[in-house]
Amino acid sequence: MRDQYVTVAGEGAHETEVSRSRFVCLLAPAATEEEARSFVRRARGRHPAATHHCYAYVIGADAGIQKCDDDGEPGGTAGAPMLQMLNRRGVRQAVAVVARYFGGTKLGAGGLIRAYGGAVGEALDTLGTVTRQRLLLATVTVGHQQAGRLENGLRSTGRNVRHVTYGSEVTIEIGIPASGLGAFRDWLADTTAGSARLELGGDTYSRPAAPRSPGGGTGTR
Repeated sequence: MRDQYVTVAGEGAHETEVSRSRFVCLLAPAATEEEARSFVRRARGRHPAATHHCYAYVIGADAGIQKCDDDGEPGGTAGAPMLQMLNRRGVRQAVAVVARYFGGTKLGAGGLIRAYGGAVGEALDTLGTVTRQRLLLATVTVGHQQAGRLENGLRSTGRNVRHVTYGSEVTIEIGIPASGLGAFRDWLADTTAGSARLELGGDTYSRPAAPRSPGGGTGTR
């Protein structure tokens, strides 16, 4: 797995206008192809009167699945530049749909490429992106006397505490940045005088709360 990847901050839409044609770009995170296709269907439902509903998506932190569709626009003038923009920005696990309302003026192949790619680029700028970091899932087990102090220490140092279970001992489920495992082992040993047990599980990605760039909701130009 990659140590981190960039994705869209959340669902949103941003509208641009080129030669009286409206281009409404709708963005959303998508972890699977089915999620991406579902979002495309919803986008079409939100804009039933649009002339075209072109889309592109990149699935997998390593961009293993990439697909796009021109939806009736000349081949390679809509979906492909949308996909190129996602890749140029390094965006993964995301889907973009551009609903075009034809304004009466033909843009030509070059104009369409710039309009569709630009619609995605402006939407990313307006709605923002986030970086998701790979986390190793782990369980720390300690006695009751140390549990409160350890949990407070984990939270105060920004560790990803996921769940705490009280039994004969206390188990604390956490997420550790993949690159910080060695430092965490040292910190845990110092904090508990070597009495805590650390067991590693699988891995996942963090879900940061704040976008990398300001803005959100629906923008119009």
